[in-house]
Parts: sequence; structure tokens; C-alpha cells
Amino acid sequence: MRNRLTENEKMVLYGLVRYPHLKDREMADKMGLKHPTVTSIRRRLREHGYFRTVKLPMLQNLGCEILAVSYTNFNPVIPLKKRVEITEEKIEVSEELFFSLGEFEKGFSLSLSKDYTSIVRINDIRTETFGRLGLLEKEYPTEVIFPFDVSKIYRFFFMSPLIKKHFGIKLDDEKEKPLQKGKKIHLSGHEKNVFYGLVRYPEESDKKIGELLNISRHTVSKMRRKFEENGYIKTLRIPDLNKAGFEILAFYHIRYDPYNPPDFEQDEAKALLNDNVIFMATRKFETVIISAYGNYEEYKTDKVEKMQFLKSKKWIAKNPVIRTYGLSKSTVIKDINFAPITKKVLGI
Repeated sequence: MRNRLTENEKMVLYGLVRYPHLKDREMADKMGLKHPTVTSIRRRLREHGYFRTVKLPMLQNLGCEILAVSYTNFNPVIPLKKRVEITEEKIEVSEELFFSLGEFEKGFSLSLSKDYTSIVRINDIRTETFGRLGLLEKEYPTEVIFPFDVSKIYRFFFMSPLIKKHFGIKLDDEKEKPLQKGKKIHLSGHEKNVFYGLVRYPEESDKKIGELLNISRHTVSKMRRKFEENGYIKTLRIPDLNKAGFEILAFYHIRYDPYNPPDFEQDEAKALLNDNVIFMATRKFETVIISAYGNYEEYKTDKVEKMQFLKSKKWIAKNPVIRTYGLSKSTVIKDINFAPITKKVLGI
């Protein structure tokens, strides 16, 4: 498939990311396109890996207490391929990790955990493994903990604003809801199996999931509707950023001045959220942001604006940790996979 998308292909990719729950005909109406055009382009984009579908489970309401972010500097002497092999065998096998990205001398990962003990265990294994093999660059891996009870997740891989800006699409975005802890969810044994099946096989039909779980399509459809209507599970479409024309991913870890942090209750830190942001988690004294950019100039402009804003507010006593990742040079070690931690949390 061509590297440059046509205007209709851009519109359909944006529509797929923005309206992941809609059928082709419904999306065509929303986008002002013909139904056969949407169906044809969607199949073509999927076939060439421009996007994939993910079911996001609301695990914070099923027993997960913590979202954790870890980042590390590595010894550049060790080849990336060798490091990836080591981390895949020793660390990324942990159910808690759902996303991990590495480049030559750095990397970061995201985890969901039932408790702090699990996060500590993973970090100890990570530090011991990296240290023993000489992978660390004179410092321990940094762990940033976001307990759901005292944190706010303003964006969680919702990429509609990013794609809209990048493609210059003139449509209004729907108001997104932050990922937050709500009422505890109680599931029966059958519901747990279907819930896990939906997360594990996000692109399969209800009929196919029923066959895999040895239950009827009707049962799967009924439970899926219940989960979606009650907000237990959410569909995400994740675009391949490299194929969509993005060159840089930037990781920001901002520690606020304890004497003058942004007002947590008033969501003041949310002012750092812009269209380039694909992930943003914050608690009272720190924030982690992951953003994507079409080129280096776009990244540089956004970085300068963020720094100027932070300093004008006097929120920081020292500069944030900022690391860039070239999307064509980085390796995705674990690519947004919630099935292992869902299985562990549900006790299946």
C-alpha cells in the first residue's frame, strides 16, 4: 500500500479511531462518505496494518489498584536486539505489563497491577536482570506510580485528536472521558469468561468468540452489550503511528515543585493536554505524558511551549525528564495487550 494516504483514506482512518463502536454504514453517515467506500477502505487499511482494534477493560473497577510507568537508560554497548530478547524472556512475560517500547539506549513500559507488591516485584526483577547483564547506564530504572484512588488519567491511547490534527480534518471531536475509578464491578463465572474472551479476541465476532468459549453467540452478544452499556469495557482503535506518518514519540516525566504544584482538584495540570498527547496520567506532584509528532520541528515547538508554560506557572523546580523515540528505529516489545492482566485479575 502507498505510504501517502488519499483524502478518503485519511477520513476513514480518522473515523475508525474516533468511532470504534460504529458499523461501516453508521460511520459513513457520520463522515459524509458512501457506505461501500468506507467498507473497502477499512478492509484495505486493516489488511496493511494501519490500525488494530483493542478492547480496553475497566480493570480499575475489577481490582486493579495501580497504573505504573517505568523508564530506563541503557548501556548503548548492548545491541537493542539482544536487550529485547532478554527483556522478553525475563520481564515482559509479566502479566501486569501491557505496553513496552525500546530504542538503542532507552526504553519505557506501562503496567496495570492489583497492588503495589506486584509492581515492586517486577521492578526488582527488572533492576536485577539489567544490572547483572551490564545493561544499566549508572542508574536504576525509574518507577512512577499512579494509584487510581489518588490519580487522574486524562488520556489513555485515545488518538482521535492526534489523527485529526495530523490529517487536517475539519470535524468536531466528541468529548472524551478520563479513565478513572468508579463503582466496583461484580461478574459471575460465565461473565468473567466472556469478558476475558472479548479482551483476548478483540477483532473476532460474537459468533467466533462463542465458538472459542463453547457458548452460544446469543450469550456472548447479550453480555457484550451489558459490558459496553455499563462502561465495563471500551473499544479502542489504535493506529500504526509510523505508517500514518508520525516520526517521533516523546516521553515526559514532570515532577512538580512541592511548594507550588498545580491544583489537583481543579484539574490545573490538564492544561498540558493537547492534540499531540496520546497518554497522560497525573497525581498531585507528578505527571507522565506520551506524545506523538509528525516531525522534529513539531516536537521541538510543543516541547518549548510546555516548558514555557510550566515555568510561567512556577510549577517546576527543575526541568522534566524528556526522552524522544524515533518510531522507525524503536522496537515495540509489548503492544497494548490487556489480556494477560485481565485473566490474572479475574482469576481465570
